[in-house]
Amino acid sequence: MLFLWNMINGKKIVVVLPAYNAALTLKRTYDEIPFDIVDDVVLVDDHSTDNTTEVGRQLGIKHVIRHEKNKGYGGNQKTCYDKALELGADIVIMLHPDYQYTPKLIHSMSYMIANDLYPSVFGSRILGKGALKGGMPMYKYIFNRCLTLTQNILINQKLSEYHTGYRAFNREILETISYHENSDDFVFDNQMISQIFYAGFQIAEITCPTKYFPEASSINFRRSAKYGMGVLGVSFSHFFNKLGLAKNKIYKRRK
Repeated sequence: MLFLWNMINGKKIVVVLPAYNAALTLKRTYDEIPFDIVDDVVLVDDHSTDNTTEVGRQLGIKHVIRHEKNKGYGGNQKTCYDKALELGADIVIMLHPDYQYTPKLIHSMSYMIANDLYPSVFGSRILGKGALKGGMPMYKYIFNRCLTLTQNILINQKLSEYHTGYRAFNREILETISYHENSDDFVFDNQMISQIFYAGFQIAEITCPTKYFPEASSINFRRSAKYGMGVLGVSFSHFFNKLGLAKNKIYKRRK
């Protein structure tokens, strides 16, 4: 195992899978994880109503955690990152187990972090034409682009999208930002981005093909609208905190 770590500058890589009703897609996702560099996988089942936990154990995933009650998408990630840090991860890859994002980019994302080019790398569906080509609904694409433009202005950054579910972080980021202060809902992802930038870290992006199909997870229009309002709230909070006009506890550093 130590030999494998040395293949990527001695960094321990842990893939975390925040899952909810992912039994039908978990195996396809897991089978594409590159175990020539990945040392551990953590599956967190957020009290699924299907047999996600059983499928994970059948696949041989050593670290399977099942929540006794549903904690939400953000709450799931909190458990994922806590466990990855406990396992001694140097690089943590957050990958949705619904097979919407290809695990084949884990090599590229990991090497960018392991070689100290960037502390965080996101897989972007918007760079190039991957989103629409992969079947993203037009209303979601427009929604994504409008939100991202507004967020870039308020946060003073230039990401191609803030809404991808494919993310890699180095250990320092997870030990620095107060992710436990974030929401347990979907806006958690955007709060993390805001925290990362607020703490002075950079985020790189890599073009990511994506797939939309019936088994892939998605949220309906009503929840999308709620999410959009939450995202704008995060961006305005970031803006006002940077100006010294507000003081949100999510920006307090852990160390």
